[in-house]
Amino acid sequence: MSKAKFKFEITHREKNCAARIGVITTPHGTITTPAFIPVATQATVKALTPLQLSEIGFEAVLCNTYHLYLRPGVEIVKKLGKLQQFMAWYKPVFTDSGGFQVFSLNNGLCSIDDEGVTFTSHIDQSKHRFTPEKSMQMQRKLGADLVFAFDQCLDINADRPTTEKALARTHGWAERSLKEFKKINKDKAQALYGIIQGGKFADLREESAKFIAALDFDAIGIGSIFGDPKEESKLLVKHTLLFVPQEKTRHLLGIGSVDDIFTYVELGIDTFDCVLPTRLARVGYVFIRPESGGGISNKYRYRLTNAQFKEDKNPLDKNCKCYVCENFSKAYIRHLFKADELLFYTLTSYHNLAFFQRMMQEIGEAIKKDKYLQLKKKWLK
Repeated sequence: MSKAKFKFEITHREKNCAARIGVITTPHGTITTPAFIPVATQATVKALTPLQLSEIGFEAVLCNTYHLYLRPGVEIVKKLGKLQQFMAWYKPVFTDSGGFQVFSLNNGLCSIDDEGVTFTSHIDQSKHRFTPEKSMQMQRKLGADLVFAFDQCLDINADRPTTEKALARTHGWAERSLKEFKKINKDKAQALYGIIQGGKFADLREESAKFIAALDFDAIGIGSIFGDPKEESKLLVKHTLLFVPQEKTRHLLGIGSVDDIFTYVELGIDTFDCVLPTRLARVGYVFIRPESGGGISNKYRYRLTNAQFKEDKNPLDKNCKCYVCENFSKAYIRHLFKADELLFYTLTSYHNLAFFQRMMQEIGEAIKKDKYLQLKKKWLK
């Protein structure tokens, strides 16, 4: 029996806003949206096994093309059965284009021209070159189900001339990415996201949305939107979505704070990826539900490593039922941190991702009942 190809179906639309529930079908399984996608940068979600991710309830992860290109190399991943076999994750996989990491390089490690990007490896200072065509070829070899076009990422606060130049380049690269993708994806084993850019300028976001929507992409990504003030970013996304086809799934790249997820689900975003839950876990920040009474500076998290928890026999969150909260105390997990025990990373990462997964499940349930705005008010009050 042949594997299912890519499909996106909206199964419910909230009556009171643009929030929706959908199902993304891929050759390696389905993803129910809205969904938070954990980041498995180097073919691993740091400190967790694929079994643990499945246990939490995740249906997909996102891997990083740039890092996997440098280590162990895309040819090795392909030879060893592509990403699913390589990392023993047999569910859907996203890969980014590699562009974000390349453009994040500073100190002269990256130079851009209309054909592509030349960069210096952060590992051994060797020289490399990415083009839209190479990005598509690499992502094909990695074997992800859902892949992204190569684009030029910018700081959202870049000035207009810089943004206009980058946008023109992104649009040219989108066309080249799509052309190469169609050439090498004749079995339709993968789906391609076109990426909308445009910085902080609403008219450029609109221009980009219309351009990307007019091309034959399977899905839509919105990039480089994180920034302050958040209200400005929200308005940019809201305006952008006016020009995005309703029937295509939408992914917001690099967004993972609690309030942002609630904001953008309301606007009709389907999937998100971010390193935030696991990165914060590794330095001792633990997410906590609003009804539990959160931290001082951020109501959704607190720092477990503080001295006040040295003898605290309570779980990380009294209203969480994850494996960690059912079995371990704050005092024990804090002890692991102070003793430099690696289990600390596993337990805090597990809990933080369980927090996000449960939140997304509650969001989906609320949309089904047309009560999303009530849930959002409860969380963000």
